Amino acid sequence: MSYQEAYASYHSTGLDAQTSRASPVELVLLLTDGLIDELARVRAHIVAKRYEQRANSIAKCIDIINGLSSSLDLDGGGQVVANLARLYEFCVNHLHAAGIKQDPAMVDEVVKIMGTIRQGWAGVQARNG
Repeated sequence: MSYQEAYASYHSTGLDAQTSRASPVELVLLLTDGLIDELARVRAHIVAKRYEQRANSIAKCIDIINGLSSSLDLDGGGQVVANLARLYEFCVNHLHAAGIKQDPAMVDEVVKIMGTIRQGWAGVQARNG
């Protein structure tokens, strides 16, 4: 087993333990943290012109965003949830465009949006314990 495989296995085990006991808000925070980490990789792949890795990382980011979006209660969540859904959709579209245009600044914009969303969820967690 290589070092990378061992680390991935260790990381996966730790993540499984975190998610098994996490509240819904904590799950959103874990996903958002993972997304922000992967966005950093997207940016690095764009800068380094690693096209295949960039495409794979963008696909991971979009999967995470779609997961976050699919968990929204669009019927009962009101305007805040509708706005959040639109932000997620914007981020997905922006990531597609960033990959096509090879523009790291577009990835930075998604990081900023997702960081703001993460702060909001962290606030919810702090208020609710």
